[in-house]
Amino acid sequence: MNEHQVSRRAFFRRAGCATVGLAGSLNVLPMRAAQSTTTSLSADQALAKLKQGNADFLGNKAKAPLLDQRRRLEIARGQTPFAILVGCSDSRVPPELLFGTGLGELFIVRNAGNTVDTVALGSIQYGALVLGAPLIVVLGHERCGAVEAALSVVQKNTIYPGSIGQMIEPIIPAVLRATSAGGLQGDALLDAAIRQNVQRTVERLRKSEPSLIEPLREGKLKVVGARYDLDDGKVDFFFE
Repeated sequence: MNEHQVSRRAFFRRAGCATVGLAGSLNVLPMRAAQSTTTSLSADQALAKLKQGNADFLGNKAKAPLLDQRRRLEIARGQTPFAILVGCSDSRVPPELLFGTGLGELFIVRNAGNTVDTVALGSIQYGALVLGAPLIVVLGHERCGAVEAALSVVQKNTIYPGSIGQMIEPIIPAVLRATSAGGLQGDALLDAAIRQNVQRTVERLRKSEPSLIEPLREGKLKVVGARYDLDDGKVDFFFE
C-alpha cells in the first residue's frame, strides 16, 4: 500500500467520524431542549401578559422593562421567551415597546407584511419546539405598506423592482379574499386585506404545519392573530 492510498483511507475515516458526530449532535438536540428551562407561563397566561402590557402602553403606565445589566447576565447563556411574535418590519411597529416587554421575553420573526416563508417557519418552530414558547402571535398593522403593494398588484397590475414582487406574492391570496367580499374600497379594503393576511397565516400555522399540530391539540401551544393600530396604539386580538 503506497502513501497516497494511506492518506485517502485516513481522510475517509476522519470524514466518517465527523458525520457520525454530527448525526449524534442532531439526535441529542431535542433531548437537550426538553431538559432546558422554559417559561412557566401557559398560552393563556402569556396572552394575558401581552394584553396587559399593551393596556399599560396605551395608558402610559408601562413598567420599566427588563433591560439592565443583571437581566443581560441572567439570559446570557440561555433564553426562555414566553411568546413568539410574527410581525412586520415596519419601523412604527416595535413589538417589545407595544407590549412592554424586555430582554429575552419575545422571540421575534419580522419581515415586510408579516408573511411566513421557509426561514420564518423554521424560526417559529424553533421558538415553539426548542425554546418552549407556548404562544404564537401573528401581528399585522394599520396601513401596512406590503399589503398595500399587493393590493396595487391585484387592482392595477403594478410591477415592483428587484425582489419586492416576490416578497409580496404570499399576500396576494389575502387581498383576493378581501376584494371578493365586495363593497369595500380605499382604507376599508386595505384594512380588510391586512386582517385577511393575518388570518390566513394563523390558519396555516394551526392546520397545515405537522410539527405544530400535536402541541396545539394538547393545549401546549396557541396561535392567535392581532392587528396594531398606528393611530391609537391599541393591539386588537381579533382572531383567537
